[in-house]
Amino acid sequence: MFNNVYRLTGVRQIERVTTSTDLNTPGKVIVRPTLMSICRADERYYTGTRDKEVLAARLPMALIHEAVGEVVRDNTGTFTPGTKVVMIPTHAHGHDNLIADNYLRSSTFRSSTEDGFMREYVTIEPESLIEIPAGAQSTMNAFLEVVSVAVQAVRRLQETMINRQDKIGIWGDGNVAYMTAVVAREMFPDSELYVFGKHQEKLDFISFANTVQIDEVPADLKLDQAIEAVGGRGSEAATNQIIDIINPRGAIVLSGVSENPIAINTRMVLEKGITLAGTTRSSREDFQMAIDLVANNHAVKERLELLVQNVKHVTEIKDITDAFDEDLTMNWGKTVLDWHM
Repeated sequence: MFNNVYRLTGVRQIERVTTSTDLNTPGKVIVRPTLMSICRADERYYTGTRDKEVLAARLPMALIHEAVGEVVRDNTGTFTPGTKVVMIPTHAHGHDNLIADNYLRSSTFRSSTEDGFMREYVTIEPESLIEIPAGAQSTMNAFLEVVSVAVQAVRRLQETMINRQDKIGIWGDGNVAYMTAVVAREMFPDSELYVFGKHQEKLDFISFANTVQIDEVPADLKLDQAIEAVGGRGSEAATNQIIDIINPRGAIVLSGVSENPIAINTRMVLEKGITLAGTTRSSREDFQMAIDLVANNHAVKERLELLVQNVKHVTEIKDITDAFDEDLTMNWGKTVLDWHM
């Protein structure tokens, strides 16, 4: 069967490549993508702002790692054709009993080290698919992958921290920080939750937690645990502010992605006995927890649906590039591709 793959070949240049897909590939499932969402990582590839050596090594490549679709054919007998599924972008090449696939150096990642989901059909292993029940189905399913990343960050905090959780802080006012706060609100229902940000217009979207401007932090505010979800150039300042504010023996989960090394106050980390924990991407278990949160909690679903700020009906390549260009102009929220390619 012919299969159209839409690959980024250069800055803002997407081309269609027609390949063939074997419908009878043993051990694989054929999925037709239906909804996708654009990530900032996709935008860095699209605009050519990733490291030149990285671009040279990875392009041409199909973008998008946030996507859901419908099963067309299943050669494993796991899913019925027509089943709505979320696709997990981490592609494991071997497993470890103690380390999740998203941390294994042998794992690859769709839209980073191999083609992403911007295709007509995706051939994928059944363990990288999870059914989306009717009660969880929504346009926001397009970015369930990001919700699973937020789940992983909050779970990492639970695993790392001592049992003191009166006050928990989330640093960041972007999409990932917002989703992390939504998840933390559910997983720490009895804690006072604080979200720290720079842009009041973004903090105004948060009605379920206390919000604090990063340059107006009360002198007497102290936190027990924290998650840094700022990323980029702001990671350094955010991490050091957390180190200043957090109580002794607190845990800090670092989830914001920074392209370059950052300098942090390790002396105070030592003096306070602070635990630093990194997190990246997510596991199958995180995806399942994200789906369960959406399916079983109407408030969570509503809060996440608020992020859907732009839906683009995609039937040609120009629609793809228009969606990426529009996404670059957005201050907050997600662009969803209603995929018909």
